[in-house]
Amino acid sequence: MADRTIQSTPGLSARIDTTIAHEARVYDYWLGGKDNYPADRALGDAIAGHIPAIQTMAQANRAFLGRSVRYLVREAGITQFLDIGTGIPTAGNTHEVAQRADPAARVVYVDNDPIVLAHARALMSSSPQGKTAFIHADLHDPDSILSDPAIADTLDLSKPIAIMLVAVLMYFEDEDDPHGIVAKLLEVAAPGSYLVITHPTADFDERAMARVVHSATDAGITFHPRTRAETESLFAGTELVEPGVVPVVTWRPDLSERTAQIVADPESAWYWAGVGRKP
Repeated sequence: MADRTIQSTPGLSARIDTTIAHEARVYDYWLGGKDNYPADRALGDAIAGHIPAIQTMAQANRAFLGRSVRYLVREAGITQFLDIGTGIPTAGNTHEVAQRADPAARVVYVDNDPIVLAHARALMSSSPQGKTAFIHADLHDPDSILSDPAIADTLDLSKPIAIMLVAVLMYFEDEDDPHGIVAKLLEVAAPGSYLVITHPTADFDERAMARVVHSATDAGITFHPRTRAETESLFAGTELVEPGVVPVVTWRPDLSERTAQIVADPESAWYWAGVGRKP
């Protein structure tokens, strides 16, 4: 039987408040999922009113996750992943992509939404050779992640890992110290580890993104787009892998993907994306 572990905060009894939008469920809505509620769909539709192509952008971001994981396993030799801000499980989860390339790959998922935890119990599976685990925790408190028993049980931190921060750091204002949070995660990672980040930006349409920020704020969700330079600064302490921090659809594109039709327009998805290696 596949080795599957679900770790959560002791005594966790978090209730899902369906009256308040949650970023994981809004993202699920854009990806065509069914694990969302009226408040999530209302915010998703409000943002789509400002960015009509938001569903395609979400798909492009998801496709990047797959490309980056394949690169890390096949070319960089990484078989251990810490995926923070996992979101609701859907096709092409990190462990699925990684274990297709190497069945022994191991993945720890982290998210703070109880509905993600509920799905993790049922859907986070693993190849017999590999292992997966889930931690219910918040990236605002990285120590709660790094001290969780699931980390030591699943990953060997004496060997390189990949830290996946895909579409999550935009929920941090500058005063939340995202640079310090990323640095703390990198501090425990062995040399040769990798950092993967995608981040929404206003660089391609400042007015539309400002309206998105307003809609998210009205729904009680922090949303902080960053420039290319600001996104690059989040990779401090790593050496960027070619082609560096670029529009998400142009990071080593695979023309066989469904997003291939938008590769010709680098600005069709308003995310910066990059992969950095810790020396």
